[in-house]
Amino acid sequence: MTKIINNTHSVCPVCLKRIPAIITKHGNDYFMEKTCADHGDFSVVIWRGDDIPLTEWGNYHPPANEDNPPDCPKSCGLCSGHLQKTCCALVEVTEQCNLNCPICFAQSGGLSHDPAISEISEQFKKLVENGNTFVHISGGEPTVRDDLPDIVAAARDAGCENIQLNSNGIRLGQDKGFTKALADAGLSFVFMQFDGTEDPIYEKLRGRPLLAEKHAAIEACSNELIGVTLVPTLVPGINDHNIGAILKFGFEHSPAVRGVHFQPVSYFGRYPHPPEDKERITLPEVLQAIERQTEGRVTISDFLPSACDHPRCGFHGDFVVLPEGLMKLTTKENISECCSSNGTEHLKNRRFVSRRWKRTRVQNVENLQENIDTSDFDVFLRQVETNGFTITLMAFQDAYNLDIERLRRCSLHVYKGGRTIPFCARYLTKV
Repeated sequence: MTKIINNTHSVCPVCLKRIPAIITKHGNDYFMEKTCADHGDFSVVIWRGDDIPLTEWGNYHPPANEDNPPDCPKSCGLCSGHLQKTCCALVEVTEQCNLNCPICFAQSGGLSHDPAISEISEQFKKLVENGNTFVHISGGEPTVRDDLPDIVAAARDAGCENIQLNSNGIRLGQDKGFTKALADAGLSFVFMQFDGTEDPIYEKLRGRPLLAEKHAAIEACSNELIGVTLVPTLVPGINDHNIGAILKFGFEHSPAVRGVHFQPVSYFGRYPHPPEDKERITLPEVLQAIERQTEGRVTISDFLPSACDHPRCGFHGDFVVLPEGLMKLTTKENISECCSSNGTEHLKNRRFVSRRWKRTRVQNVENLQENIDTSDFDVFLRQVETNGFTITLMAFQDAYNLDIERLRRCSLHVYKGGRTIPFCARYLTKV
């Protein structure tokens, strides 16, 4: 029996034209279904299982029917119909890369050459003028640019408070002088591609074994007190069995590793064929795998829906890695929409990320000490600061599963051509 859950809008994956869509329930699974007059019917799984019911994840309620809904994503930037402020602004500095991954955002870009530092610097200044002080330097692979430390310095000089680098880590581990230069320039932390703890995973997803290079990158960043968040792209049948091992690796390498940010595979850029439902992993499946593969060390109840986006866009959990084990700090305040509060939730999210992902000189000294007495309250508070660990997930949308109601609540934006564009709209690609 099919049950209609709600109506929304999406796009045709062939022509990207905006079309009506419905969220339906078949058995215990949820699907997006839509029809393009020119290209036919499409159906894609968006949520598997009822152990974590889609309709009860977060306090989100679809808006009432609008007489004039925004023409999203066709007219993105952030039009008046967009319901969220910017938490993190992504700036693309190159389309070049030192890997050739089968699944990648990079080929959906439009640049034919790297922008000059002067151009990038002006972007940083415009972002700061608009109150966007958390920037994410991305590509391509930004470390292919020898002048990346100068780009980081330009962001710092423009007034960016948090400067995050998106990287596969290869050059960071190979070129210690380059990594030091990034730290000296003001880099806050690295969002590092980390798909698993086994080399066959990298051979399938990235084309060659990379585990040793990931270790080297983490060590190099740790030596320069640059916090690292591990970013696995989760692909069913390739690394979904490794979720618990990735978390264990992260815990064991705290405080150098500040957290794990899971990204279920989405089909942008390069992929060999239209994806089947079996090639997708959904948010509740990741939560269940975390609990099962950590043998209950981390449980589903340790997480809340994204506090700065639509609740189906992700989850977050806050922890501290202590000598005697893992302490759970996730609050039970269930806020799922910035726009439903006083409009400052994006600022809270920036501060949270800064506290948890940055490292300081104090952290490096304290973790060289032996026999830390965590029964001392002051010592405990320092451990909360120095060994904080986050587990988060962001479920990006592609042309098959794009839900415009989710897109309107996106807080991760790409700054390009003077426009601030929701991430999933920026990288949307046709079949």
